[in-house]
Amino acid sequence: MKKIILTIVAAIVIVLGILVINTLRLSSKQVDSESLAVVDFPNDIFNNLSKAIQYPTISFSEDVAPDSTAFFGFHKFLEETFPLTHEKLSLEKINNYSLLYKWEGSDPTKKPIILMSHQDVVPVDEPTINDWEAGPFEGKITDTDILGRGTMDDKGTLVGLLEAVEKLLEESFVPSRTIYLASGHDEEVGGANGAAKIAAHLKAQGVQAAMTLDEGGFLAENLVPGVDKPVAMVNLAEKGFASFKLIVETHGGHSSQPPRENTIGMLAQAIVDLENNQLPYKLVKPIDYQFEYMGAELPFFKKLAFANPWLFKKPVLEALNAHTTTAPTIIDGGVKNNVIPTVAEATINFRILPGETIESVKQHIESTISDKVKVEPVGFLTNPSPVSSIDSESFKILEQTIRNLFPNSIVVPGLVGGGTDARYFYDISDDVYRFYPIRISPNSLTRFHGIDEKISKENYREIIEFSYHLIKSFN
Repeated sequence: MKKIILTIVAAIVIVLGILVINTLRLSSKQVDSESLAVVDFPNDIFNNLSKAIQYPTISFSEDVAPDSTAFFGFHKFLEETFPLTHEKLSLEKINNYSLLYKWEGSDPTKKPIILMSHQDVVPVDEPTINDWEAGPFEGKITDTDILGRGTMDDKGTLVGLLEAVEKLLEESFVPSRTIYLASGHDEEVGGANGAAKIAAHLKAQGVQAAMTLDEGGFLAENLVPGVDKPVAMVNLAEKGFASFKLIVETHGGHSSQPPRENTIGMLAQAIVDLENNQLPYKLVKPIDYQFEYMGAELPFFKKLAFANPWLFKKPVLEALNAHTTTAPTIIDGGVKNNVIPTVAEATINFRILPGETIESVKQHIESTISDKVKVEPVGFLTNPSPVSSIDSESFKILEQTIRNLFPNSIVVPGLVGGGTDARYFYDISDDVYRFYPIRISPNSLTRFHGIDEKISKENYREIIEFSYHLIKSFN
């Protein structure tokens, strides 16, 4: 008995030793910051963003044509507001509405970079208009903020990029490598007619970029428990997107004589089965980078969990939502309260983890629910994107620029759960990243696509400064 106890104690000591050693070995991945020259931007940068918001460049659905008056009016506004950009850079309109600027570099041996944004915004729910501090397309400016639909997603980035380019042109800056500014017009409905066409156009021209940078990463403030510094999420990849329709067809009948298998009951059971049998949490790239980069900055006991994923990965993966998610989003069936319907349907949306596919998700559905329920893909579908490198020159430049501008931030590579136009640029770019320094906190998180979308003046200036210094850093 004594030997057994000693063996157990020894095993516990060994495990504790491994945990502590791994924790102590997990050192900070943050690069040292360097000082940057202060850049002065005129106060009319806020008026320019305000005016941009006043063009309701809304994407309603894949099947609704863009509002040509709003989009072409917005294009004319850009031409008038950024005259040097439109004089010195070439501009092509792709598919009538998407914009592709080309800033020719002085060294043709260097690979270009592509800086992305998008022009379109989501609609505003009519019943919520009176809940806004100001009209969503009014572009109101207060002492601290610019208000309106698109300030965060994504005209703040679009106009901020052009402000940076205009400033550099005023300084007679000439990039050594060619820079493309790509701005799609339908990102909010999948980007098939905008960014996808831009990428195809560049591919046809033989363009192979060193880096593409798009929205989808941000400065997270007070969103990571245990971390009181801003976390700069530089997302290396995005989850896939797929929706499947579950269809139940029966003979129906009168509600006074319901069959054992009711149409809606069968559909409801299928939904419950899927929700109760979620796809597993997995430690895949780039989730493992989050363990390394984030874990090193945490207090000791939280750091211990990140440093030892072999033992503690389950709760961390759950916190990071590191699995293919399952979300019922639409349900339809029935015509009258005393009639059992002959058809009932539900749409289930999945955000697919890297390493899994649309086809593997479909197989999971079919193996989980009754074979009496039909499964059909519906709408826009895309597999997870590839995962970009953290060892490339482009990532190092991006990382250094972030640390220089935000020296108290923690740069963390990661995975974005939503979709971006960046997904279309992997074929023509060595690496694709998602980051602009939009500050997101618990208070502002709901403003994306929500009520009272706005950006602070200070943060908008940071976006312009970041774009300015990033372009210079790639020189």
